[in-house]
Amino acid sequence: MAADQGRQDAKVTAALTAAKLYYLQDMTMEAIASELGTSRSSVSRLLAHARDTGLVDIRVNSPFERVGQLEEQLRRRFRIAAHIVPMSGIVNEVERLERVALTAGRLLSQFIDSNMVVGIAWGSTISMVSRALVQKETHGTTIVQLNGAGNIQTSGLEYSSDILQRFGHAFGAQVEQFPVPAFFDDPDTRAAMWRERSTRRVLAFQAKTDIAVFGLGSPQSEVPSRVYVGGYLNRDDYRSLREDEAIGDVATVFFRADGSWKDIRLNARSTGLGLDRLRRVPRRVCVVSGAAKVGTLRAAIAAGIVTDVVLDETLARLLVEDD
Repeated sequence: MAADQGRQDAKVTAALTAAKLYYLQDMTMEAIASELGTSRSSVSRLLAHARDTGLVDIRVNSPFERVGQLEEQLRRRFRIAAHIVPMSGIVNEVERLERVALTAGRLLSQFIDSNMVVGIAWGSTISMVSRALVQKETHGTTIVQLNGAGNIQTSGLEYSSDILQRFGHAFGAQVEQFPVPAFFDDPDTRAAMWRERSTRRVLAFQAKTDIAVFGLGSPQSEVPSRVYVGGYLNRDDYRSLREDEAIGDVATVFFRADGSWKDIRLNARSTGLGLDRLRRVPRRVCVVSGAAKVGTLRAAIAAGIVTDVVLDETLARLLVEDD
C-alpha cells in the first residue's frame, strides 16, 4: 500500500514538474524529456495526467465573446451596427489601422451589390481599405467620388483615382471621378461650378448613393489624416477651424463635438457631400481606428452620419466608457 502511494506521489510530482516547465516556462517536450531523463512520449503522458487530474486548468478566453458584448452595447446605446476588430492594447497604431482596414475590406463585399451607387471619400484609411477589398463581380454598379482632391500643390487625381480604381476593379464597377479641388478659394466659385453640367452629372450620381464609405479626419490622430498633412489647409484655415471648434471631418466637411456643422466657415468652400445629404444615404460605413479618434467618432455619431462602424476593440471600449 505504502509503495503504491509512493509511486502515485512520484507520478504527481513528475507531472507537476513537467506541467510547470511546459506551460510556465514554454519548454518543448524534447527539452523537458532531456531535463527529466525520460522520453518525449513519457512527458506527453505526464502532461495528459496533469490535465486529467486538475493539476492544470486550461481556459480559452475567446476575444469574440467580449467583442460580441461590446457590439451589442454600441448597438443599444448609439443605434449603429458595430463591427469590432479584436486586438490587444500593445498593437501599434499603424498595425491597428491595417487590421481594421483589412476587416472593412472584407465586410464591404457583403454590403456592395449589383445596381448600387457606392460613394467613396478618399483618405489614408480608405486607401488602406481599397487594398484589402475582396473581389466580387457585380453589374450596373457605380463607384463615385464624394469630394474633390486637388489643392495648390497637386490635382489630387492620381491619389484619389488609385483608390476609386481599386474599388471599381474589385466590383467590376463603373468609376465616376470628381475633378474639382478639395476646397475652393471662394464660396461663390463653388456655387458657379455646381451649376456646370459636367459637375451636375457627378452630383447626380452622389445624390443616388446607396452606400457611402468614409474614414474620419482628425488633427489628433497618430496616423496622420491626409487632409491635415497633404497641403489642403493653410494657417488661416487652421485658425478658422479652431475658432469654429471643429473636431474632425468626413470627406473634407468639418463638424463639432456636438455634431453641428452648417455654420463652420470652411464648409462653405468644401466640395465634400454636405452632412445633411450624407444622412440620407441608406448605409453609411465609417472605418476608424485609434484611441485618439474617440471624440471625433462620438461627434460623427452625434451628427447622425454613421449606420455602420468598423473599429478596433480599444476604440470601442473607450466609446462605451466615455458614454
